[in-house]
Amino acid sequence: MLRRLYDWVLHWAETPYGSWALFLLAFSESSFFPIPPDILLIALAVAIPKKSLKYALICSAGSVLGGCFGYLIGWQFMASVGTRIVDFYGLTPKVEYIEVLYNKYDAWAVGIAGFTPIPYKVFTIAAGAFKINFFVFVMASLVSRSARFFLVGGLIYIFGPGIQSFIDKYFNILATGFTVLLIAGFLIIKYLL
Repeated sequence: MLRRLYDWVLHWAETPYGSWALFLLAFSESSFFPIPPDILLIALAVAIPKKSLKYALICSAGSVLGGCFGYLIGWQFMASVGTRIVDFYGLTPKVEYIEVLYNKYDAWAVGIAGFTPIPYKVFTIAAGAFKINFFVFVMASLVSRSARFFLVGGLIYIFGPGIQSFIDKYFNILATGFTVLLIAGFLIIKYLL
């Protein structure tokens, strides 16, 4: 089933509605949908590398707005809808751990989940359920999701379609490395200034 969904998502890259599909996919993935928008972003950007930064912007906007929708689900509809979404992904036991992360790290938890391959939708729903400061949530989402999608779009813009196999093969390592560098940068700023 997931393979059919994956293929269905990719087919949008071959239509004139690719940008709209990318926005809707990014929106949906941040709150409930299982397929990440990266695959459509890569397909669209590889097809027209000069537009890859535009596609990264569309993907970022859709993802942040979808994250706000996920927050709303957790904040107002956790019992009726949010729990079902979290159950669907088999992550119900992790929700308590996510609460600990939010209580301890606040924006850091959102930022790391927004950039890495961790299921972002669970963090957006949990942020609403635990009533994380909405402004902090949006800012952390904006930074982390934009960094993730502009990294992909930027690599394709600079290196062209040949970079696709590199991104596909090493995305998780790139995301983890970038997250470590991001955290190290913030720690250096925090303790040196």
